[in-house]
Amino acid sequence: MLKIDCKLTEKVLVAFIKDAVRKNGFRNAIVGVSGGLDSAVVLALCRKALGARHTFALLLPYRLSSPASTAHGRELCRQLGVNHERIDISPAVDAYFDRYPAETQLQVGNKCARERMSVLYDFSARKQALVAGTSNKSELLVGYSTQFGDSAAAFLPIGDLYKTQVFELARHLGIPKAILAKTPTADLWPDQTDEGEIGIAYKDLDVILHLMVDRRFDEGDIVERGYPLAAVRRVKEMIVRSQFKRTMPPVAKLHQRTVGIDFRYLRDWNK
Repeated sequence: MLKIDCKLTEKVLVAFIKDAVRKNGFRNAIVGVSGGLDSAVVLALCRKALGARHTFALLLPYRLSSPASTAHGRELCRQLGVNHERIDISPAVDAYFDRYPAETQLQVGNKCARERMSVLYDFSARKQALVAGTSNKSELLVGYSTQFGDSAAAFLPIGDLYKTQVFELARHLGIPKAILAKTPTADLWPDQTDEGEIGIAYKDLDVILHLMVDRRFDEGDIVERGYPLAAVRRVKEMIVRSQFKRTMPPVAKLHQRTVGIDFRYLRDWNK
């Protein structure tokens, strides 16, 4: 049901990256490389689209991050011939929590995500590079991201690929086996996993999302396919509750034409 034509998908995404970067007057892209699957695929696609000279990677570990994540990120950069830099975000994050202690692990995870994006955007100016986002469709739909953290980016190459499809594309692109074999994790704290946080396995989540969003099936139709009603409703609730993460901030309308409502500036007006 979710199988993709990897060669065609690669061709489309490479063209998309070239267009997204060059139309905005840039030549370079920068990727936050976590050592996980999604950032590996995005880095590989940027390398194919722009070349190694115009692709840059940042490895941004926190002191609780798995050392294997940094090792896998470095190996990927070496394999792709992409320049990279490692910046430990621990001093910046811990300085804040020393003054305002965290009450939950999630606060630390969200702070790390936003600190990483802060560094990425600083380096985007230093390298004159657009930030390539690494969120996939599964994460975007259920809101599994930190607003203005890992969800912030100039463009999202794999934003319309479900997680299981990202795995398929990764195998096609030759992503290292060590990365492919890892349990998906945002590496927010020890033993944290994506599926544990979301509460459902990707193989089930992706099918439910596909049927609900792409096929527009109602709850009964999805249940008939063998999925528990409780799981279907949980997924639907996650989609609804995370809508604010998928839209620009709403503007209160006071004038005849309002940004984001009835005025949308087209970047191609001057072409």
